[in-house]
Amino acid sequence: MESKNLQIINKILNEIAIINELTADMNFELFLSDEKTKRATCMTLINIGELVKNLSDEFRLANAEIPWKAISGLRDITAHRYQTLRMEDIWNTIQTDIPVLNEQLMKLTSG
Repeated sequence: MESKNLQIINKILNEIAIINELTADMNFELFLSDEKTKRATCMTLINIGELVKNLSDEFRLANAEIPWKAISGLRDITAHRYQTLRMEDIWNTIQTDIPVLNEQLMKLTSG
């Protein structure tokens, strides 16, 4: 893997660790009631989307099983339409999509 792409993947993994730390021991109701955590988590999702946009096209094509376009699309929606975001969708992303992404990226760094 190209050094630049590896650096970006490691940064994404760090952002995922931040999301996991922010939301550790939370349920959906607690997440909804914690404005700081909601905003911090959304900002972290924006960071992940921005990092994805910096990966090379070749790298993204070679790892097409990862939904790069959806990740960067979530960044755009979160950044530009924050007030209309459904926090249920953000929570679902945190609970469902982030663990899968983490696993996929970990495999890329170890292989």
